[in-house]
Amino acid sequence: MFSVPQSSKSEFLDKARQAREERKGHKEKEKAATQIQALVRRFLCRCRLQKQTRKEVDDYFQLSEAGTTKRNALSIFKIARKLLFIYRLEDKMRFEKLCRAILASMEVENEPKIWYVSLALSKDLTIPWLKQIKDVLWICCQLLKNLKPDILQDNKLVTLYLTMLVTFTDTSTWRIVRGKGEALRPALTRICENIMGHLNQKGFYSTLQILLTNGLARSKPSLSKGTLTAIFSLSLRPVIAAHFSDNLLRSFLLHIMSVPAVVSHLSVLTPECMALIQTHDLLRKFILFLSREEQCLDICVCLEGSHSLCLLGNLIQLGYLNEKVLEEEANHFVKDLTDMLSYCQRYVSQKKSNLTHWHPVLGWFSQTVDYGLNESMPLVTKQLQHLWGVSVIRTLFSDVLSKKLESQESTPPPPQPSTSQNNLPVKNLFKRAFQKSASVRNILKPVGGKRVDSAEVQKVCSICVLYQTTLSTLTQIRLQILTGLTHLDDLLPKLWAFICELGPQGGLKLFMECLNNDTEESKQLLAMLMLFCDCSRHLITILDDIEVYEEQTSFKIEELITISSFLNTFVYKMIWDGILENAKGEKLELFHSVHGWLMVLYERDCRRRFTPDDHWLRKDLKPSLLFQELEKGKKRAQLLLQYIPHVIPHKNRVLLFRNIVTKEKESLGLVETSSASPHVTHITIRRSRMLEDGYDQLRRLPVNSIKGVIRVKFVNDLGVDEAGIDQDGVFKEFLEEIIKKVFNPALNLFKTTSGNERLYPSPTSYIHENHLQLFEFVGKMLGKAVYEGIVVDVPFASFFLSQVLGHHHSTFYSSIDELPSLDSEFYKNLTSIKRYDGDVGDLGLTLSYDEDVMGQLVCHELIPGGKTMPVTNENKISYIHLMAHFRMHTQIKEQTAAFIRGFRSIINPEWLHMFSTPEVQRLISGDNAEIDLDDLKKHTVYYGGFHSSHRVIIWLWDILSSDFNAEERAMFLKFVTSCSRPPLLGFAYLKPPFSIRCVEVSDDQDTGDTLGSVLRGFFTIRKKEPGGRLPTSSTCFNLLKLPNYSKKSILRDKLRYAISMNTGFELS
Repeated sequence: MFSVPQSSKSEFLDKARQAREERKGHKEKEKAATQIQALVRRFLCRCRLQKQTRKEVDDYFQLSEAGTTKRNALSIFKIARKLLFIYRLEDKMRFEKLCRAILASMEVENEPKIWYVSLALSKDLTIPWLKQIKDVLWICCQLLKNLKPDILQDNKLVTLYLTMLVTFTDTSTWRIVRGKGEALRPALTRICENIMGHLNQKGFYSTLQILLTNGLARSKPSLSKGTLTAIFSLSLRPVIAAHFSDNLLRSFLLHIMSVPAVVSHLSVLTPECMALIQTHDLLRKFILFLSREEQCLDICVCLEGSHSLCLLGNLIQLGYLNEKVLEEEANHFVKDLTDMLSYCQRYVSQKKSNLTHWHPVLGWFSQTVDYGLNESMPLVTKQLQHLWGVSVIRTLFSDVLSKKLESQESTPPPPQPSTSQNNLPVKNLFKRAFQKSASVRNILKPVGGKRVDSAEVQKVCSICVLYQTTLSTLTQIRLQILTGLTHLDDLLPKLWAFICELGPQGGLKLFMECLNNDTEESKQLLAMLMLFCDCSRHLITILDDIEVYEEQTSFKIEELITISSFLNTFVYKMIWDGILENAKGEKLELFHSVHGWLMVLYERDCRRRFTPDDHWLRKDLKPSLLFQELEKGKKRAQLLLQYIPHVIPHKNRVLLFRNIVTKEKESLGLVETSSASPHVTHITIRRSRMLEDGYDQLRRLPVNSIKGVIRVKFVNDLGVDEAGIDQDGVFKEFLEEIIKKVFNPALNLFKTTSGNERLYPSPTSYIHENHLQLFEFVGKMLGKAVYEGIVVDVPFASFFLSQVLGHHHSTFYSSIDELPSLDSEFYKNLTSIKRYDGDVGDLGLTLSYDEDVMGQLVCHELIPGGKTMPVTNENKISYIHLMAHFRMHTQIKEQTAAFIRGFRSIINPEWLHMFSTPEVQRLISGDNAEIDLDDLKKHTVYYGGFHSSHRVIIWLWDILSSDFNAEERAMFLKFVTSCSRPPLLGFAYLKPPFSIRCVEVSDDQDTGDTLGSVLRGFFTIRKKEPGGRLPTSSTCFNLLKLPNYSKKSILRDKLRYAISMNTGFELS
């Protein structure tokens, strides 16, 4: 009866729960409202307090400025406490006034109660005052970080805050310690040290670094002398106070000495600071601190690439300015620089990638680069230049340079201007590198005798390691470094003399042993050799022929012979003993250095001989063994052929070349076999339009067709086919005639050099509408001649052949060295400008070249705007190289490229890498040696009844050997074969073979050999006396047509007349 329905009960519970939740929500709202009100009240209270405090501060400064209230230390302290309590960035102006008030109080005379520092002596206020001054000075530091010294207003604030820091980190300006207060100095000094310690913990040195970098990391410093002095003094105080502890020296090196060119700016703006550095012997302390490996590594790890370089630059300049310390601590100094450069070198990359950044001195660098320092890099580079300047080199290499090389008294060199070499532009360094060495000395050869573990050798090795590391790290100024190292004429010869004395026997054996050892000592000795090679190669590259051969600057010719022999053997043994195959890292770099120096000497010798015969050949290398290993694909044989083919006799290399060509012909199916015949291309050529028809029919042929068999049928002027079947002979004549026409200077595709009349592309060949296509066609035809082994009498200028071989792409190629092959007179005139002692500007030259082109004067600018740029003593070396490059490259760039394109389509450029420029000329035009008549006689074929014992044939060989001189014999060979030079491999390789045929009638009646004519020729039976007829020839078949003369004298006279009139060249 009293039971409640279930639905009513649940409704009641829901209502009760909702009521509880509503009551809870109301309580939370009330609580939140109370909290919000409290926060707002607190905020408003704070605002009122801050506003009130700021008003009090403003009123204080306003009344003080009006003079109505007298400031004292206590009032400043109190107002400072209020300002620091509410300090925000918006209070910067108030803080500035506070700083001025504090400083003003310190300037008052005889008023101890006004001096702000006097509160430090108050028993109750010492600790609060100390905390306050620390806070004030740290705010000064924070504000200094964001100031730009180049802005006038900011500059004033920099001065203010620095003055605050200078004043309260040293007691020297405090009036309180004067007179009777002197007894207080120790206690107050400890307070200053306490302040500095606090600032150091907070990041004092970082502030000074930012300020210095903002003011100095630019081409022109924006810090005044006073500001720079203040910053440097501040940076030095903690170090001195801590008695040069490791911790403070580390901070000083990391933050102050790593600022770009700070030493350079100090030496210019504040010499007093430099005196301070010397007084405290800071350089020695830096050197000894960094000589501990863990300390040096710590510094390097903390600094990124640019800042490491800045630290290096500053240390190097300090060393340059403190020669005594540098001399005494040379070993540690060298070790420090080597370690720092080695650390940087880890991150120097050879190429661009997603992980590298570009640096103006280091190149591609895989650490983060501070691009803000790029503007100051020229100044840093100038500091680094001291390392390879004369002063530092003389100090470091004193043991080497003290060696006497002179064998007799010599005339001293003329005095040089006293201008510091380090302040000269790079181009002036080149000029100094050219100066003539006046010493007359003994020739340096390996002698041995110096222990490699001696202190002297170890020291020189470590110095060489330093410079070698510098070269491989500072990649973008490598040429500057090499030029500086070659500046002293006697350094490299004396270094070579030092190398000659190493080990028991000197030279080669020691270094070969080092290659097989992986010890630190071996690495250092190899670094010495590497530095010597890099520097010597650079020197010989920039010296011209007069300086190398006549003046013999730095090295005597006999020494170059000795050095080249040493290098040749060293490279050969590295390759042949299998060292190069597995070489990597330092050994591979060493190989390239030694090989580079070797090839510079070899190429110089190829241009102008200074070595004896067979100097470059290796007598212990058997060509047959080399060829066997090449067939088997042995690595060492391939490397030998790639790097030093000149150690193989020339004849063997030509044989190898012919074998390579033969193999390619076989692979392309161009050789007759029992199962297949090669494809033959037939062309018909009109004699009157030989060049045009040949060009039209051959230029469109695929390369493989040109390499293959081409049969030529000539058509005469009447349109009738000429008699004769081409079995390569007619094509040979066609090729010779084509080449003769295109290389004729009258056609203006090619010109001849002045003097020796050698061929090179004509700069004005553009008068032909299709001149570039013609050059490509000519390149193909010459390539075909070389491919088939057909020698053609085409003498090229060596500079042009160098370009065909690709030598001009070499790092060591010098345009000026090749210039004599174009115009020897022009070369003399240019080099006379280099040697001109007066002001080159007086000559009125500009960086341009005026040329008479078909009656019109054309001005070519060597660089953009060159015609308005005068040639001066500073840029004359550049002018010489630019002029040489223009004459030999720029003017004929397109023509040369087209010719090379055609030539290389037939001849693989890798095949020619085994030949020097003169050797390629011999490959094209045959050997320039005396004609070997015995070889010619041995390989001659006889027709028409002639035989080797025939009377006329015996007379012929006797006339050639006894009656004809060398020139006439060359004319005879040209008469028969169209080339005055014998084939490179001898007459066995002349195709078709040299032939002599007995003829009875004139060429127009000659129908070939018959049984009767052969019998009459064999038995010397004549139809009639042939005395009236001349010998003739068919050059396409290398065939001499000789009448059956009755007397030797008639044969001699007729043959001499025929070859001098160049009769012959008819087609049989």
